[in-house]
Amino acid sequence: MADDVPTTRLPPSPIEREILGPHRPTGWVLQTLDGRRGPDRGVLHAPDCGEVPQGAPVLKVEQALDAAEKAGVRLCSLCGAAQELEPLLHGFGRGFEQDD
Repeated sequence: MADDVPTTRLPPSPIEREILGPHRPTGWVLQTLDGRRGPDRGVLHAPDCGEVPQGAPVLKVEQALDAAEKAGVRLCSLCGAAQELEPLLHGFGRGFEQDD
């Protein structure tokens, strides 16, 4: 029966591709804002965000979460970093609690 299991992955169908959209590169990039006035010291972006500085290193999820917890670092809402990292920072259960 193990011979019946497909070993190659088929590309997504056009409908799946439309629903899922394009896949972005993995990881996050921290844009440091040194020398700026105010509380902002950095912004976390997806690696393909147009605001990412050229040559900035790509962070793994643990590194991105550590950076996001520092004072003065915010998550970019333009590229989706905020939508992806917020649940990890604040827990997945938030917003699903039932009121008694």
